[in-house]
Amino acid sequence: MIAHIQGKLVEKTPTEVVIECHGVGYEIHISLHTYSQIPDSENVKLYTFLQIKEDAHSLFGFADKKERELFKLLISVSGIGASIARTMLSSLNPEQIIQAIAANDVGTVQSIKGIGLKTAQRVILDLKDKVLKIYAIEEISGGSYNTNKEEALSALEVLGYIRKNAEKVVEKIIVNSPAATVEELIKQALKVL
Repeated sequence: MIAHIQGKLVEKTPTEVVIECHGVGYEIHISLHTYSQIPDSENVKLYTFLQIKEDAHSLFGFADKKERELFKLLISVSGIGASIARTMLSSLNPEQIIQAIAANDVGTVQSIKGIGLKTAQRVILDLKDKVLKIYAIEEISGGSYNTNKEEALSALEVLGYIRKNAEKVVEKIIVNSPAATVEELIKQALKVL
């Protein structure tokens, strides 16, 4: 297995990089999160995961070990392939994915392109215990975090907004300010809706 590659950055796009190491150019698939972490300097190091299939050998690169381990966890879930796992890591940063799984936040996981309700539920069901153990997170119960969200959504529904639309807006607000009160969630959501 190739654990990491360190060498000269030859090419850099939002989806892949080419790193030259001892005269060999390695094409490495990356997420947007890793893309934003790669310095524009000539010498770079990426932690890698080599996926071997019948028809292809694909090398995936990550800015840090935490993202690589999360990628491995994601592809262990039935229905999540390497491209969907990479899309997940491009849509949300690793910390947001870990928090969503730990908090049973199906909405956040489902908000990622290509992830349906059943797949989002499967990701949480399969990975919650592993995520809590690996990242030493206290289990996030249905405390004030979810209560505030539910109360805000109920209020917005009473005001005539469609729950699905309101939920997307409220979830984005919670990602940016997790400690927002019910009133703050409603006020900010009304500005967007």
